[in-house]
Amino acid sequence: MYDANATDRPVLVGVEEGGDQHTIVRHAARQAALHNRPLRLLHVVEAGDTQERRTAATALGAGVVEPLTAMVRLDFPQVPVTAEVVPGRPAAVLVERSSKAALLVLGHRGSGGFARLPLGSVSWQVATHAACPVIVVRPGETSTAPENRVVVGVDISEVSEEALDLAFAEADLRGARLELLHANFHLGEMPTGPGMVAPDFKALDDAARRQLEAVAAERGARYPRVAVEVRVERVRPATILAEASRRAALLVVGSHGRTGLRRLMLGSVSAAALHTAASPVAVVPTGDSD
Repeated sequence: MYDANATDRPVLVGVEEGGDQHTIVRHAARQAALHNRPLRLLHVVEAGDTQERRTAATALGAGVVEPLTAMVRLDFPQVPVTAEVVPGRPAAVLVERSSKAALLVLGHRGSGGFARLPLGSVSWQVATHAACPVIVVRPGETSTAPENRVVVGVDISEVSEEALDLAFAEADLRGARLELLHANFHLGEMPTGPGMVAPDFKALDDAARRQLEAVAAERGARYPRVAVEVRVERVRPATILAEASRRAALLVVGSHGRTGLRRLMLGSVSAAALHTAASPVAVVPTGDSD
């Protein structure tokens, strides 16, 4: 569960060789500065089965993290930063380390032999199984968002309190506007035969809007500075989230974990958001993660 008060935990950023690592680390450093937390860079190398190979891989890994660490110290002097190179499988190590992190930041394309996929296999596995919120950053994202706006997707049938908590906290720290967005559309809602009557869509949408307004009111005392906008759209959720993410600072979704069980897969909407969003996406664990 997201805990904004766990101030002893660092922001963890997974880095790899090549790619737009400076953008990813800068995003992580801004998050660390925003939350007043230390930053830890972690590079995982698949080092082989001998001590000689592990030593060589670790030395090469140092060449990856050292310039990134130096960049953070120069550009974000207020952020305490450390770096570590460890042997192992990247996804497994990152998931294990996530249990001791406040937040984990990754690039959109992970390693693991699936470079042509829209989302890297490591990023996918970590977003699915991490114990802390995961922010996935797309390559080429600029350091300043065009709009100071946070978007959170809300499924009113299974509200993710953890995702809402993170979205409100991020909007509060950034001085950003918060957009609570619910969308729903099912082909089964449309009449298909003679005499069939369509549901009262206006009534359904009004009920959803009242629920979102109640959710916002519940958090108003904790976050009085956050200006909240409620949106209810009758379109496919993944479509409207992708549209809303354009020019946004952050899109927040819940992982839809299963209470009491290890999460096996992301919800379909959260998965689509990771593939298609134009902004960084925060995936927040929902329910128990044991």
